[in-house]
Amino acid sequence: MDETALIQSAQHGDLDSFNTIILHYQDMVFNTALRILGDEDRAADAAQEAFISAFRSIASFRGGSFKAWIMRTVTNACYDELRRQKRRPTTPLEPDTDDGEEMDSPKWLADPNMTPSQKMEADELEHAIQHCLEALPDDFRTVVVLADIQGMDYSEVAAASKVPLGTIKSRLARARLRLRECLRGFEELLPSAFRLESEEI
Repeated sequence: MDETALIQSAQHGDLDSFNTIILHYQDMVFNTALRILGDEDRAADAAQEAFISAFRSIASFRGGSFKAWIMRTVTNACYDELRRQKRRPTTPLEPDTDDGEEMDSPKWLADPNMTPSQKMEADELEHAIQHCLEALPDDFRTVVVLADIQGMDYSEVAAASKVPLGTIKSRLARARLRLRECLRGFEELLPSAFRLESEEI
């Protein structure tokens, strides 16, 4: 994919080029929104808002990391949603399915080769991680999601968050510490490598 050429076409109003770029990033955008918001429906709304906003403002993109630019758009959409949520706080801790049942496991985590007991452990670990993520302040949660879950480097996270690099490093260090402290309460679910790493800290 020639991203630069597609961006230039999209900046001239070519919707097909824009859609091609978005297809490349849609999973990352949705999963980021899901981790920040903890709810599939709100994550889908935030992702849609992000893509609409990105199309409207793509002419203002001036180069650099497009990934950081699109991730800033989705984190802004998530913050808007979180502000709305605080005005009407009726959020279940775990995401629900369409019929109102608590979701066993997010779709992206399902591995068809897992045994039932492995799947149960994976579900429990997933719930523990999401619970601890949701306990973090919004700005801490965002940097952890971008850096540790989406694998963005610090400079991309700084660009996506519109925050200086030093602040990102500081927030990430504090967020990881809080996450580790929270996850210690679920220690039996954690992979042994994580337990060892936590003990060394």
